[in-house]
Amino acid sequence: MRDLKYEYYLEGLGCANCAAKMEKRIKEIEGVEFASIDFVNKKLIIETKNVESVSKEAENIIKSIESHVNMVSINNLEEKLEEKEELKSKFIQYLIGIVLFLIMIFSKNQSIKLVFAFISYILIGGDIVLKALKNIIKGQIFDENFLMTVATFGAFLIGEYPEAISVMLFYKIGETLQDMAVDKSRKSIKNLLKLKAEFANLLKDNNPIKVKPEELKIDDVILVKAGERIPVDGVVVEGVSSLDTSALTGETMPYFVNEGKEVLSGSINLDGIIKVKVTKPYKDSTVKRILDLVENAAANKAKTENFITKFARYYTPVVVGLSFLLSVLPPFLGYGTYKEWIYRALIFLVVSCPCALVISIPLSFFSGIGLASKRGILIKGSNYIEALCDLKTVVFDKTGTLTLGKFKVSDIMPMNGFNKEDVLKYAAYVESFSNHPIAVSIVKEYGEYIDKTKVNELKEIAGQGLIAVVEGKKVIVGNLNLMKLNGVKVLEELSGTVVFVAVEGILAGYIIISDTIKGSSKQVIEALNKLNIDTVMLTGDNKNSAENVAGQLGIKQYYYGLLPQDKVERFNEIKKRASGKVAFVGDGINDAPVLKISDVGIAMGALGQDAAIEAADIVITNDEIEKVYEAINISKYTRKIVWQNIILALSVKILVLILAALGLSNMWEAVFADVGVALLAVLNSRRILKIDY
Repeated sequence: MRDLKYEYYLEGLGCANCAAKMEKRIKEIEGVEFASIDFVNKKLIIETKNVESVSKEAENIIKSIESHVNMVSINNLEEKLEEKEELKSKFIQYLIGIVLFLIMIFSKNQSIKLVFAFISYILIGGDIVLKALKNIIKGQIFDENFLMTVATFGAFLIGEYPEAISVMLFYKIGETLQDMAVDKSRKSIKNLLKLKAEFANLLKDNNPIKVKPEELKIDDVILVKAGERIPVDGVVVEGVSSLDTSALTGETMPYFVNEGKEVLSGSINLDGIIKVKVTKPYKDSTVKRILDLVENAAANKAKTENFITKFARYYTPVVVGLSFLLSVLPPFLGYGTYKEWIYRALIFLVVSCPCALVISIPLSFFSGIGLASKRGILIKGSNYIEALCDLKTVVFDKTGTLTLGKFKVSDIMPMNGFNKEDVLKYAAYVESFSNHPIAVSIVKEYGEYIDKTKVNELKEIAGQGLIAVVEGKKVIVGNLNLMKLNGVKVLEELSGTVVFVAVEGILAGYIIISDTIKGSSKQVIEALNKLNIDTVMLTGDNKNSAENVAGQLGIKQYYYGLLPQDKVERFNEIKKRASGKVAFVGDGINDAPVLKISDVGIAMGALGQDAAIEAADIVITNDEIEKVYEAINISKYTRKIVWQNIILALSVKILVLILAALGLSNMWEAVFADVGVALLAVLNSRRILKIDY
């Protein structure tokens, strides 16, 4: 029995550090094959065979760390809005606390001052103290609630009432602003993915009935009006229109459709009314695949992200230990008073909270994934963003990747008494049994009815061609190797893609097939070379064809005449020689084995193709080769923001820690070094969503 994946919404999750602790402990549950918490979407993903016991244990772990967080099954979840009454009561509570705080400041009576200070402190920071106490009982000590509680209690003990309350108040304000910024980022990312149609117009007795996309079945016919989003994949059975597919492919030009054209869910009908026959249920449709790919991308975490989570786990206790030493060691050695050094130690505690790192890093990566999806590049995880940044070699398939893959017959050269019509006819009859693009182009060029009953004893030689008996004559159609194997004398000095045709052991002639290089392929190769990324081409075509394409594009290293198994073998050799990560770019179906073994597998134009989406790490939703370079640029920019946040957070914290130890900083700077820096890091992460390529 295969492990099943289950998803849960963590309602009320607001602490990134706590989320990391939850994930670590849930992974340790017996029977859990995989577990990940996506803090950005407040989502828990678990893969297990025993969901009942595992989900109960996971819920207990979550409650033990954050008692107010609820674990809700995604399948039963409706979008929840914040309760207005709860917000109103919280606002009133904090307002009363602020009023009492102001009274306390201006009061001269010490007893009244203490009473008002205590009540104000409880109203503003009581929930933090309560969380800290609950977590201490559960053994979860070193979190931001504990740090804030100890720091402010210490301030009370040394008579610094205003600072104790002020720290709690500004911590709350900063935390609220931080949550608002994170929520805004969540909404920005979700807005990029608003692909799902709200409803579908199902035709019953030629009358449209509004239903949910999930209710549609294969062969149902739906009506799509101008301005509506196509709910599921299908084929146009009536009408003419143009579609906006930019949300799927990043392509801004409208896509023309008429009867017989396939349409993808998530596209917007721009003008005419069309009738569409459903070819896939919603769960298998393009839009559902994209949403699943992007939403689950956060489960595959980058090394930087995992490192920061581990770093935060050790960093906080170390700072707490240093804070304790700072409070007792200097006064014990005669350097200043205990009150003075305790105050400095309390600043240490406030600064040590790792929220800025734990929140902003995953948010930065997810923003990069969100931007890429908007541009028609589906990245399956932040680990692939890091891998793209470390690429040293990109290996390209030729046909359909660097070239358009749309073959056409450019010339026919008859020989040995045969004419052009004979050569084309024999080739078309044999190739009519193949789906290869070259075979299709030959059949299309012939253009006449093919009576397949006239073809017998068909035999396919993988990667070389076909042999058959046509109207009683043995016909061989294929490449140079196939001719040599069958003793047919041929001319070897031919350029381009050539299909030889032999009849009864005599060369009847050859057909020259042309494939157009994509307009942007040369610019992409040049751009990659400028980034010091080596480019390699693998193809099943002959030497002349490979040389021709490689020469035009400036690719120095290329391999030709490769069967599918040869591509895998050759790619493994390239990986062994490479000094860094190696990516493979292919069409996603024939190249699935190589996509799977590469460090980064990039499938071109593979939207809706099961094999491609399964095998690839990155899916480019159209045939634009420049998206490969764009994906690398987005990844490099994302990692740049990630390291900016890491450097910002650590440098400010270290600076304030040093100043605190020297007695040159106060609680205000400590609060900024904690919540303020976290807010700045979150806002910096949002920059990724705003860049335009």
